[in-house]
Amino acid sequence: MKILLVHQNFPGQFLHLAPALIARGHEVLGLTDEKNQRPAPDKVPVVRYKAPEPADLPAMLGRTYCEYTDRGWLAARGCRALRDRHGFTPDLILGHSGWGETLFLREIYPEAKLLVYAELMYRTRGQDVGFDPEISPDSDEGRAGTVARSAHLIQGLVQADAGLSPTRYQADSFPPELRQKLTVIHDGIDTDTVRPNPQAELALPNGRVLRAGDEVLSYVSRSLEPYRGFHRFMRALPGVMQARPDAQVVLVGGDGVSYGGKPKDAATWKEKMLTELSGQLDLSRIHFLDRVPYPTYLALLQVARVHCYLTYPFVLSWSLTEAMAAGCHIVASDTEPVREVIRDGENGRLVPFFDQPALEAALIRALAGDPEAARMQEAARADMVRGYDLNRVCLPRLIDWVESFGPAGSGG
Repeated sequence: MKILLVHQNFPGQFLHLAPALIARGHEVLGLTDEKNQRPAPDKVPVVRYKAPEPADLPAMLGRTYCEYTDRGWLAARGCRALRDRHGFTPDLILGHSGWGETLFLREIYPEAKLLVYAELMYRTRGQDVGFDPEISPDSDEGRAGTVARSAHLIQGLVQADAGLSPTRYQADSFPPELRQKLTVIHDGIDTDTVRPNPQAELALPNGRVLRAGDEVLSYVSRSLEPYRGFHRFMRALPGVMQARPDAQVVLVGGDGVSYGGKPKDAATWKEKMLTELSGQLDLSRIHFLDRVPYPTYLALLQVARVHCYLTYPFVLSWSLTEAMAAGCHIVASDTEPVREVIRDGENGRLVPFFDQPALEAALIRALAGDPEAARMQEAARADMVRGYDLNRVCLPRLIDWVESFGPAGSGG
């Protein structure tokens, strides 16, 4: 088949799928935003559509839809050029629906099968909206904005022949009439690479080297922000560090915002929390690494005695499943997306998101050497190898799913 993969941050979730489809004999082309600087996988050609200009739109309920329809039309124009100037007509399109890029592709390629990566449906109740009143109080205005921000996601899946979600929780965020179009297949974890390493070392910027077995507490998020429980984690540190005077705390994550908004009284959430906790933390034992290369991130997971993962009811982070594959002892929030992979006392510890004493106690116990830790770590890794392994489980299922929409025998 001729397959078009569409993602403004290509390769995104198609990092492994794209080259695997080429290896199967398919002709694969990636379409992405012209400003995207992420490298494409080897042998995967990529073309770029014109990036949307910053829109001077009022703060209206339809703002998101306007922004994403503009992006969708620019992506469609790029496809029109592919069709008219270069004769490229795909048999199948698979695109991430989150930014509107798939909205008008049916009009350019009416004969192609259209599949969407349906990452999450915004909901006014039961998910992130109103979950954390301290950060974002529930309101009629907030719920109305959430409904409005859902329009392009609904339209994208209605138009599609089928959709793909990485977890049951994320698929179930869509209403039942659309949920039936979705197949759940995780993106996959390379458990041959992400695995325990007793010889792992992590060199910190101050010159100190942490090694597997050291008393290390890790926290990872794309951005240090409330959606991933950064404020709850930081507030636990004074008690944890007092109880464990040899513990080293390492945080990976940028200072920007990936989800939600910026704090009203500080430039970043990191600045806000350090100000709130001024005088309560031994900053010589807290190491903020910002965003790091993948080998550094993996080394952190491999040296950590305890990995803390907190999240609102929202998209499940790759970092949790990779921490499990690395054999980390996990202390995580007892929120719905986490419960899909962590079973309390079996392959990790769960604590209520808002129970600060429970989080502190769980982290202290884990750093001190939980006698059940080794058993839970082995179970966590076994779960990832059995159900989430990239090459043996997830990638073969993803390939089968894509090829099921092509002519019989389309696979190589």
